Amino acid sequence: MLVVDDDPSLRLLCRVNLELEGYRVVEAHSIESAQVALAEDEIDVILLDVHLGNQDGLTLLPTIEDQGRAVALLTGSPGILLPENATIIGKPFSIDELSDTVRRLAGL
Repeated sequence: MLVVDDDPSLRLLCRVNLELEGYRVVEAHSIESAQVALAEDEIDVILLDVHLGNQDGLTLLPTIEDQGRAVALLTGSPGILLPENATIIGKPFSIDELSDTVRRLAGL
């Protein structure tokens, strides 16, 4: 699993809670670090922040979808236009919402 977010505390929150559930979690803080992780690690589920500082996280979607990986978009911007069938986790979110979404995306 890959958590892509520019907020280190949010990445830590996701990693710790998902590791407690038995997932192996890789963190990335930018599009570039996410691309490296996607190339180097076996990743099936991605939690992707829509706004990565001054970068647009949505630019990673074509690569993720071409590789057949499951993705949930993290966003704190309720009015933003997102892909029609996207799985969305709104910030702030509960640990239960995070866990349920990841389990569903992982097919568990």
